[in-house]
Amino acid sequence: QVQLVESGGGSVQPGGSLRLSCAASGIIFNIGVMAWYRQAPGKQRDLVARITRADTTNYADSVKGRFTISRDNAKNTVYLQMNSLKPEDTAVYYCNAESAARVYWGKGTLVTVSS
Repeated sequence: QVQLVESGGGSVQPGGSLRLSCAASGIIFNIGVMAWYRQAPGKQRDLVARITRADTTNYADSVKGRFTISRDNAKNTVYLQMNSLKPEDTAVYYCNAESAARVYWGKGTLVTVSS
């Protein structure tokens, strides 16, 4: 079993920055793709960014140029640097990881962008 714990959420004004972290613990085999998803109130959960073990990245069009995903394989941790935040970025952000053909989810961290 793998547990994912997110941290770094909070409230920020438009144009501000936040850095999310997600640490994996438990019985861990090689973690493959790690990703961040988000879910705004009343909307479906959407992919924000994903990163392979070899550091290949993909981003949703809405966050390209503003968000950066990275990972530290030695620490089994994935990060999401979020800059130039907009009110429409407000959502619960979830960490996701693939390990031994299974997919794991964190419980989420709330990001609120408001003036």
